[in-house]
Amino acid sequence: MRVRLGFLLLLVPLLLGGCGWFGGGPATKKPTVPFTAEGLYNDGVAKMNASDFKAAIDDFDKVEVNFPFSPWAVNAQLMHGYAAYLQQDYTGAIGALDRFIQLHPANPDIAYAYYLRALSYYEQVSDVARDQKATHEAITALQEVANRFPGSAYANDARLKIDLCTDHLAGHEMLIGRYYERQHDYVAAIGRYEGVVQDYQTTNHVAEALERLVECYLKLGMLAEAQHAGAVLGYNYPGTTWYRDAYARLHQAGIVANNAPPEPTKSTGFFGGIWNAIF
Repeated sequence: MRVRLGFLLLLVPLLLGGCGWFGGGPATKKPTVPFTAEGLYNDGVAKMNASDFKAAIDDFDKVEVNFPFSPWAVNAQLMHGYAAYLQQDYTGAIGALDRFIQLHPANPDIAYAYYLRALSYYEQVSDVARDQKATHEAITALQEVANRFPGSAYANDARLKIDLCTDHLAGHEMLIGRYYERQHDYVAAIGRYEGVVQDYQTTNHVAEALERLVECYLKLGMLAEAQHAGAVLGYNYPGTTWYRDAYARLHQAGIVANNAPPEPTKSTGFFGGIWNAIF
């Protein structure tokens, strides 16, 4: 009896574990990821595709920690940056991509790493009413892409985004200029508008800046300067609403005789060298 009882007691753990008496049915196991560099990497990619970016980054980090000399570890570093970018953790993405760039400057994907790093700055550009530090950082990073990889598709897109950032900065300066003008601080407003004309000549804000220069100069009684700003505006942006408004102001001030501006004439070049003669 003692032998038989002992045998039965030995069976109890097996029965409990095998039959799941306290689990409500047969025990189920979660599929496990093979603890290999390739297995962890592929699992990270799968999690990233499922938008589980934090878990994906954990897998990519495990590849690097446990298999540092594997080719998968190099790819995992870049994918870490990409997953952080998709997660909108731009600071984390920049950190990961900076490390990849420093460690693997000759990697075939180095152009993409620079581009993704630039995008991480670009996505942080705020509206024109806020501080523009991120915009300046984005321009620097995008310019690096354009300079390092001039013939690539990344460079083409970087140059486009540089133009957008530059227009953004000009818009910020115009916003401040308009504020000063509303406060009747015309000298400060002129400084902002002149900065737009001189530093952001290829943006869409130059015509408005010139028209507002005419306004401010007239307010200060600086008639010659107002006339010069109006001449630059008419030479480069004839037929625009900004020029018609400026011309009307100049006529009202008695600086021009005709009621309507002259017919537009074709410019021979950007600003035609007139601006340097004015300032």
